[in-house]
Amino acid sequence: MEVKKVFLVILMIKAFSLSAQQKSAPETVSQRMQKKAEKKEKINQLIRQEEEGALIFQKQSAFGIKLNTDGWGLFYEKGKYKTITKTNLWWLEFGEHKNKKEERVPTLTASSGFIVVSNYIYGKQNNFYHFNIGLGQQKLIGGKGNKNGVAVSAIYGGGLSIGMLKPYYLEIQNPSNGQREQIRYTKANENLFLDPTIILGKGGLFKGINEIEYVPGFHARTALRFDYGRYNEVLSAIEVGLKAEYYTKKMPVLLLNEDKQFFFNAYASIVFGKRK
Repeated sequence: MEVKKVFLVILMIKAFSLSAQQKSAPETVSQRMQKKAEKKEKINQLIRQEEEGALIFQKQSAFGIKLNTDGWGLFYEKGKYKTITKTNLWWLEFGEHKNKKEERVPTLTASSGFIVVSNYIYGKQNNFYHFNIGLGQQKLIGGKGNKNGVAVSAIYGGGLSIGMLKPYYLEIQNPSNGQREQIRYTKANENLFLDPTIILGKGGLFKGINEIEYVPGFHARTALRFDYGRYNEVLSAIEVGLKAEYYTKKMPVLLLNEDKQFFFNAYASIVFGKRK
């Protein structure tokens, strides 16, 4: 009797296991089919939105590489959807302004039996970096029209700026003692700093980083952004615009040239990011 009972229990367990497998298999297939259908419908919705020319999202984040008429910049941007045509923006930007008259001078020097190739910018007094934080809006002007089209938006806003003057060092052969030295511009050593016959090249990359002078200011920006991303979830764009910066004191960059407080430039940038 006990053997029969054990045998019946084993049969019941196998039958229950087989039944559970048969019930679970159709559910797994159904779930996979449902997920595929949902994904397909999501893609269809994105395509329909682009065909209608709408950019519908809650938030967006983007990075950009910018080339200015007087330098370069890198920026990070966050956006929050407000209406179908308006998005509130804030951004952070770091870059460098250069004087249009800057010219690199190549140099050849001997060091430990090797020929060292270097260069420097004659008369450069400071590297002028800037950090901007701003608020603004992005307004949709024209929708894409179809999934392969381009959405055109206007961007405008402004905010605070911090100018950073990092001393530009030169390496020279001091004629008074014959030693190699790294010097920055001062009134006292102006003759040495501007004597091309003793200049060996520029100073170290990080030389003077602990001597940076910070100058407050503000900026304004206006631009057109051309978004060619295939779906609304992807931000791929080219932006062209104008930017103005004003600082509370003149920013000395290049000797023998007029120092300025107001900087105005045109720029073009590549923007990439995502929306959700």
